[in-house]
Amino acid sequence: MGESCRTELVWKPGGRCQRQRPPLPEPGVRGGAESGHLPFGQEFPSLEEKPQFPGASADFVYKLEFIQPDLISGIPIYRVMDRQGQILDPSQDPQVRCERPLSPIGESRDIPLPPHFAPVLPLAVPAQGSSRPCPCPPAVGAAYAIKRENTDRVVICYFGEGAASEGDAHAGFNFAATLECPILFFCRNNGYAISTPTSEQYRGDGIAARGPGYGILSIRVDGNDVFAVYNATKEARRRAVAENQPFLIEAMTYRIGHHSTSDDSSAYRSVDEVNYWDKQDHPISRLRHYMLSRGWWDEEQEKTWRKQSRKRVSPAPQPVQGEPLSMHPTEGGPVLQGFPLDILGSRKLCSKRGGGGLARKLQVW
Repeated sequence: MGESCRTELVWKPGGRCQRQRPPLPEPGVRGGAESGHLPFGQEFPSLEEKPQFPGASADFVYKLEFIQPDLISGIPIYRVMDRQGQILDPSQDPQVRCERPLSPIGESRDIPLPPHFAPVLPLAVPAQGSSRPCPCPPAVGAAYAIKRENTDRVVICYFGEGAASEGDAHAGFNFAATLECPILFFCRNNGYAISTPTSEQYRGDGIAARGPGYGILSIRVDGNDVFAVYNATKEARRRAVAENQPFLIEAMTYRIGHHSTSDDSSAYRSVDEVNYWDKQDHPISRLRHYMLSRGWWDEEQEKTWRKQSRKRVSPAPQPVQGEPLSMHPTEGGPVLQGFPLDILGSRKLCSKRGGGGLARKLQVW
């Protein structure tokens, strides 16, 4: 059989296989049948010659080349204000009023999951805890339940770049994308996972760059810009509810304080580094500049506010001096001052069988 009459079995979109003649190259076109491939960038003469692999959507190329991560420009950082609190683009100004609380979520029915949480099932509200470092998988489960209920709610999951280095984060991203869950992944990239700097956590372009790989709409914002965070979170929530899909927000910031009371950050970073961020790019200072420029704040108000705040801050819980400590209000003795009565009043928590460890710690305290 001649070459011009040769046919081959090809797959048609829709699942059928048909015999079809291969297209003939145009006369004089380099890269036809003689070279065995079409030149780069040339349009395919038929749909069947485009890649039909079910696992990706791309075009064929004919040059062996690995993608260099350092040649791809980094994801830009969205911001609204500069360091002096000046609005850079008036169209991005959220036009807030000083008497109205600034809440990007705005719906009390939404479920925020903090970085360290412990679920409280009767209330369906997450509490603080550290038994699970990465909240992404449970957050996706909650978002999937919300989707099935069709209640126009979202879950927003807060975590740090350190938690994003764990496998649970990747599993959460993939489940959220494939199940099309209404969830906002909010990563606070503050430079350190306890004592581990970002240079030792990943080699890629941060956390936002991982979103497209999972099919998640992503954005990187200036985490020290309250309006940038507000605008991005508000729009992501709106679209997550309307479109039933996840969003990834990476807020770039810096952790000025220690990671916890057991952490001494001076062991792995310099004081000059901390002072630079504290003095040059503090989010509260930036917002303060904005409020001063609007006439919503002045030096006299700040002095009064600081004085009142010091009086309002409660001291650490202390037992009454000279009297035995009681773990329960009905036992007759004094209780820890400043501790919530619903915690002290729980015999289950403070009994030897239900939580003797807590009782012992409170006694020592």
